Amino acid sequence: MTLLLNNKEVEQALLPEEAIAATESIYRELAEGKAINRPRTMTYLPTHSPANPDFQYRCKSQEGGSAQCGVWALRITSDMAGFSYTAGVKRRRLLPVATGNQYCGFVILFDIERIEPVAILHDGILQQSRVAALSAVGAKYLAPRNPRSLALFGSGGQARAHIEFLCRIFPFEEVKVFSPNQEHCRKFAGDMSAKLGRSVRAAATPRETVQGSDFIQAATAAWDPVFDGHWIEKGMYVASIGGADASTKRREIDDETIRRADLYVVHSKEVGRLDQSPDIWEAAQNGIKSWDEIHEIQDLLVGRVPGRTRPDEITVFNNNTGAGTQFAAVGAAVVKRARAMGLGRELPTEWFLQDVMP
Repeated sequence: MTLLLNNKEVEQALLPEEAIAATESIYRELAEGKAINRPRTMTYLPTHSPANPDFQYRCKSQEGGSAQCGVWALRITSDMAGFSYTAGVKRRRLLPVATGNQYCGFVILFDIERIEPVAILHDGILQQSRVAALSAVGAKYLAPRNPRSLALFGSGGQARAHIEFLCRIFPFEEVKVFSPNQEHCRKFAGDMSAKLGRSVRAAATPRETVQGSDFIQAATAAWDPVFDGHWIEKGMYVASIGGADASTKRREIDDETIRRADLYVVHSKEVGRLDQSPDIWEAAQNGIKSWDEIHEIQDLLVGRVPGRTRPDEITVFNNNTGAGTQFAAVGAAVVKRARAMGLGRELPTEWFLQDVMP
């Protein structure tokens, strides 16, 4: 039988600790040649929507898998993509134009021995969690040993997942959050204070957010850098999830942050090159960091690249793209726990099989 899980059921079955462990494991497999990933592709229809000016149809897909997790993941979203402004700040936006004002995105997990689909999952909660899981893995190797103050940029779904995952592994004494929509930011801080059982404070400005913090995490839909790299001080750790693609050159960290980094680690240099990313490819082309000074996360995990070695180092992790391997790792963990909990609906696997060779 093939298990069908909606977002609510994924959330019930997802444990941050399991997601982080599964993600770290599959990236070690990538480094060892035991896993593989196809870089994310985003294909835009070259016309704007008549019903939604300045927005375009976009199909996004990514895939990957490994021997250890036992599945191959294919993630597909069917989007109406564009941008909008929040308090004068440009940000990426997807419109909920499917029936019932909803979005369309799912992950199919295939058994790599039997080749058949074992699960189909909504990708919303999984999408946020797999990004936060890799951010947490990067922070384990690059953040200060005992970070005191978390500065979080963003107050949406990605920010929510990141604060939950990061607070599971670091006992921050202080958590500050900033987003340009101050009303939304204050509500987010209040909600997360209640959920996490700790104080989360809404900051009034980006500079206030950065000042006095030793761990800076951007988790936004911003188009442009969310703070000034001149504010970075020795010993700080900076992390970003603001990846570009070939047509949307968005970023969360500026050239000065990259220039001042003693160690600059990214998710994927290959995707940075393919997408001509301003904070990876263009940074190298413009001499901000040489291409050889930009390292990848899987090499960090297996010791090919040293992590933080001094308390005064400025370390930066640019979680610049999504990966099918993330959906394979976290998805497999979620499905295993969901079956044990009796969640979801079982679909006959024969619905997806045929006796004619494709």
